[in-house]
Amino acid sequence: MSMRLAVLPLCLLAALPLAAQTRGLDVRDLVSIDRVSSPVLSEDGRQVVFAQRSAEADGSKAETAVYARNLLTRDMAPPRRVTPAGWNVNSPSLSPDGQTLYFLSSKNGSSQLYAMPLAGGTPRQLTDVAVDVGSYRLSPDGRRVAFSADTFAECGADLACTRARHAERKAAAASGVVYDQLFVRHWDTWRDGTRSRLFVAELPAPRGRALTTARALGHALDGDIPSKPFGGTEDYTWAPDGRSLVASVRIAGRTEPWSTNFDLYRIDAVGDAAPVNLTEANPAWDAGPVFSADGATLFYRAMKRPGFEADRYAVMAMDLSTGTAREIAPRWDRSPSSLKPSADGRSLYVAAQDTGQYPLFRVDVASGDVTPLVADGSVSAFAVAGDTVAFTRNSLQTGDVLYTASLPALGTGDDGDAALRKITETAGERLPDVVFGEAEQFTFRGAGNATVHGYVVKPWNYQEGQTYPVAFIIHGGPQGSMANGWSYRWNAQTYAGQGYAVVMIDFHGSTGYGQAFTDAISGDWGGRPLEDLKRGWAAAQQRYAFLDGDRACALGASYGGYMVNWIAGNWFDRRGNAPFKCLVNHNGVFDTRSMGLVTEELWFTEWEFGGTVAANPRAYEKFNPARHIEKWVTPTLVVAGQNDFRVPVDQSLSSFTALQRKGVESKLLYFPDENHWVLKPANSILWHDTVNAWLEQHIGQ
Repeated sequence: MSMRLAVLPLCLLAALPLAAQTRGLDVRDLVSIDRVSSPVLSEDGRQVVFAQRSAEADGSKAETAVYARNLLTRDMAPPRRVTPAGWNVNSPSLSPDGQTLYFLSSKNGSSQLYAMPLAGGTPRQLTDVAVDVGSYRLSPDGRRVAFSADTFAECGADLACTRARHAERKAAAASGVVYDQLFVRHWDTWRDGTRSRLFVAELPAPRGRALTTARALGHALDGDIPSKPFGGTEDYTWAPDGRSLVASVRIAGRTEPWSTNFDLYRIDAVGDAAPVNLTEANPAWDAGPVFSADGATLFYRAMKRPGFEADRYAVMAMDLSTGTAREIAPRWDRSPSSLKPSADGRSLYVAAQDTGQYPLFRVDVASGDVTPLVADGSVSAFAVAGDTVAFTRNSLQTGDVLYTASLPALGTGDDGDAALRKITETAGERLPDVVFGEAEQFTFRGAGNATVHGYVVKPWNYQEGQTYPVAFIIHGGPQGSMANGWSYRWNAQTYAGQGYAVVMIDFHGSTGYGQAFTDAISGDWGGRPLEDLKRGWAAAQQRYAFLDGDRACALGASYGGYMVNWIAGNWFDRRGNAPFKCLVNHNGVFDTRSMGLVTEELWFTEWEFGGTVAANPRAYEKFNPARHIEKWVTPTLVVAGQNDFRVPVDQSLSSFTALQRKGVESKLLYFPDENHWVLKPANSILWHDTVNAWLEQHIGQ
């Protein structure tokens, strides 16, 4: 199977005036281009609002505003900015009547909740609590708000107590902290003893003062709501009657760093009843609770294997009158990322990765039948109201674009784009002088003769009959996928924009091809995945004559960086030659045994290698790159982030030290203020410029 993604037609290219200078995508485009997110529909489906981030040309001084579009009008007017200039906001939502816009902003020094008329006006501060508001959800009747904040357990509902405790620590003469259990650090932050907890309060009257106090919810639960480090409002939801909330919580204690046992707890929002565990029978991950409109059914996603973060999410329905739960689509071998019920409760709308795409689906609750609604590209977020859906979708050619559609018009099984109404611009429309490289998905026979998928992206200046150097990009995860999507960190178009062709392989372990394919990498990090990369690279060169196999560089981050280290010592031809002229290892695993003791989320390494380092040392050593450094000969650029606690900085430093002591040409790019990712715009520019210079030095342009 192959799929071509259309870009600028050749006839249009030929018609461009000679004075119009075209070019490829540059990192400066990437950090400055407007970014669309967080679509929200009014309950009647008449209005869509969304967040849009805009930045200066160098990515600095970014500002996120909320925009709105009236969907009843069919004119071509662009969306209208709602929030005032100079306000940086996030997390938009609408009142039940669709007349009031809510959002979070740090305009006055800390993150607080604000409201303003959707028609326009001056924002009004609704909360003035002593700590940052991390997330919020309005009650179904719009009169109350549940919000999360990081607090000390002993402070209870006294939010000022948490602020005072932080001030005391900052003023203390000694800086040392004593820990007696893990986590001591998580993702990029050292633990300070606080947890994210829920609070509830009545919203102030229209002319009332901002609320300064709130009632604590479910503080008997020793766990973060939302979960850390990436949880959000998808982790908790109001019951339709407003008397309770349901939240996904992992109870802490000493097992937290090696447990994936999140349960759904019903938390009393009006009284003092103790939280009730609704999913105690499942020892694995329960997530993403949403209610049917009548409150009788709780829909959610559930894994089955404890300790495995990349297990398949089953779509579940719980009858709250009996507590009985059933899987809705047990034969559907995909893992949805979010659920939205229809108004009548007969359907669920879900997004899930599928064969190199991330489409939107409808799932029939009674039968479990699954219907694709929007096929190509990657749906990153969506909202449903009545018969209207709004969603953001990206691809290898563009960042997120907001679309709306009538749900009855979708679901034919075809592409469905004819039924879509485009609300915001594509990357090509925002950057009219940029030509994007064409992308094509291809298949080949990988390890075990299995069908494996990959993508090839042509350089922006592709001409028939010419050959081009290649950036061979290896995805992280390891349970992940490059696929037909847009990234602000690893974007194929930034390489195509420099004149390189790009090859990406979804090797064994990749997501979206069935759970058995995803499972295949566990315990086999350097086995079938390496075989797939070898066969995929050979198949791509055989199929696409424009790939110059003698001028290629392999690049990867996290597990992709691990694979770069593994390739350096384990991929040679029969004559002993390395396949690539250079390598780029971004925050990659160097020593799998050390990784099992220095990373923070221990469930990851303990699942991947079949137990702890002490209990199963041979498994950690089987595919350990550190055992093969005597064979390293390929020039390598190593990237390290000081605040990366997932693959800590010692892994990158070890790789660089090994290269230097062997006399292999190498460079280290070190960021003292970045984590596992490079997020700051100026740092992203430096990263791309350094990587591109490394490629140009070794494979040209």
